[in-house]
Amino acid sequence: MAAVDDPKTLGRTRLSFASEADIDEFVATLEKFESGELNPDQWRMFRLLRGTYGQRQAGDVQMLRIKIAHGVLTGPQLEALAQVGERFSRGFGHITTRQNIQFHFVKLHDAEPAMRLLADAGLTTREACGNSVRNITCCPQAGVSPTELFDVTPYSEATTRYLLRHPLSASLPRKFKIAFEGCTDEDHALLGMHDLGYRAAIRDGKRGFRVVVGGGTAIMVKSAEPVHEFLPAGEIFNVAEAVIRVFHEFGDYKHKQANRLKFLIKTMGRDGFLAEYRKKLDEFTAQGGASLPFDPEAPPVEAAPAWHRIDSPPILETVSRATSSQVTGPGIVPQVRPMLPTMNGDYSHWLSTNVRKQKQAGYFFVTATIPLGDFTSQQMRILGDLATAFGDGTIRITAEQDLVFRWVPADAVPELYRQLAAAGMGLADAGTIADVTSCPGAESCKLAVTQSRGLGKFLGDHLREHPELVAAAPDLQIKISGCPNGCGRHHIAGLGFQGSVRKVGGKAIPQYFVMVGGGPEGDGVRFARLAAKIPARRMTTALERLLELYAQDRNAGESATAFFGRVDVARVKTVLSDLEQMTPATTTADDFVDLAETHEFKPEIQEGECSA
Repeated sequence: MAAVDDPKTLGRTRLSFASEADIDEFVATLEKFESGELNPDQWRMFRLLRGTYGQRQAGDVQMLRIKIAHGVLTGPQLEALAQVGERFSRGFGHITTRQNIQFHFVKLHDAEPAMRLLADAGLTTREACGNSVRNITCCPQAGVSPTELFDVTPYSEATTRYLLRHPLSASLPRKFKIAFEGCTDEDHALLGMHDLGYRAAIRDGKRGFRVVVGGGTAIMVKSAEPVHEFLPAGEIFNVAEAVIRVFHEFGDYKHKQANRLKFLIKTMGRDGFLAEYRKKLDEFTAQGGASLPFDPEAPPVEAAPAWHRIDSPPILETVSRATSSQVTGPGIVPQVRPMLPTMNGDYSHWLSTNVRKQKQAGYFFVTATIPLGDFTSQQMRILGDLATAFGDGTIRITAEQDLVFRWVPADAVPELYRQLAAAGMGLADAGTIADVTSCPGAESCKLAVTQSRGLGKFLGDHLREHPELVAAAPDLQIKISGCPNGCGRHHIAGLGFQGSVRKVGGKAIPQYFVMVGGGPEGDGVRFARLAAKIPARRMTTALERLLELYAQDRNAGESATAFFGRVDVARVKTVLSDLEQMTPATTTADDFVDLAETHEFKPEIQEGECSA
């Protein structure tokens, strides 16, 4: 087990998050299920809490989800992930919007050796799925952002360790999501969509957090609301404990569609919930409460790397390594396209969208754009090497399914670009409209209606083939989900697309709800509004019309995100209404085939496992 001796160690050298006992229990419980001692429901509830999720395909097919605490990955962890991808999956992994890594099409009996490989690098699947405290997410710019009040990483990591294997963490009515944000000008962690959100605050020179609770998307969108305008930093565990105790005691364990914390707050009423919360908080603090493993005013500080940086490999060696990736289907697979760039327009454009100054003078943080969040095992290894050669030995995952290097010296940025381009990861436009976010969709998910990844590739390719469209509205974000649950976060996007189906002439056609105007708003979120329902094959036309509408109707200096946040939905409907119309006479054969598929669209929505 990879670990250090001091359990209070935080920062680049970390105590392992894994436990061999967890894996031993997984094996023993699987044996009980296979011998008939456990029924399928009991087994499902258990395996979900170990990050093993059934896919929509029949037979021995699982998704394995690995928790990447606060989105931080080291080189050895990337190597472990690479081995899992090669040995037990399709040769690549998928980055989620919650800073997890997922592998699909994993055989059930391969889960144990995969977990042991991951555990050796300090990674765990514990409470990655199921009715549990899920992966605690954190702003990927924490520690280096020029606008942050302070680095929230140590507080996020400490909270992960406090709640991982907590007596209540795996016995909740439904999943429970927590996030930390430290920046003042933006909310990269999207606190408002979380059950519990902490935003850095300072009062009278002391560190603390503004705390919000009860957010969520899916079938009842709700923005989290404040419970503390200022909470001293040393009390964050007590608040998490109290909120979870209320949820555990009063939450709805029977109704899968109405058992998130936001529903409980609605049922109890805000005042009733707050009264019970304060009661639990007082009880817990009277019992002694829980303290951070460091001085709240003097947490571990992330400093510049002190070691000698390794030399970067020859460019052609990087090309050779990247193109040796062996990936297989089914589904969309990443296409590794190395580029040997000239350091002119390509580099300048990448520099403008993927590179930002750190608050530490002389250093930059650099984003590697990962289309659809898919990267191969060989790319994982290359990223680990590049992180050591150019950064601090780590990379961080973003909610947009990209990867961030930190502590890159100014003079190393051009060579890092060359290396990323040679590895097929040199795309520009990180965080722009071309950087499309998508959930896995009907490629693997039981609940999905449509191939959301197919639409993500369709739109992403179209935008990159038409850079003038990206230049017209670079700040706008596109997020896609294959069902109403919103794993692709379409509810909180400037342009959000939700998979759906319609019947034309008795046959099914894939379509998308077009939603406009979502996004972060202070410590909360603004939810997108439904504007149209467009067949999948017409979505590039719909996108172009939306950008034309912005160009025609915007105010001087108004961003695309701001425009779609305030535009009248009726106005949007007028420019899309004819695209909604479809009759048997106006259809083509392609209309009946979902994007990224070759056969006729026949939606099959199965019983999902999002709630055990």
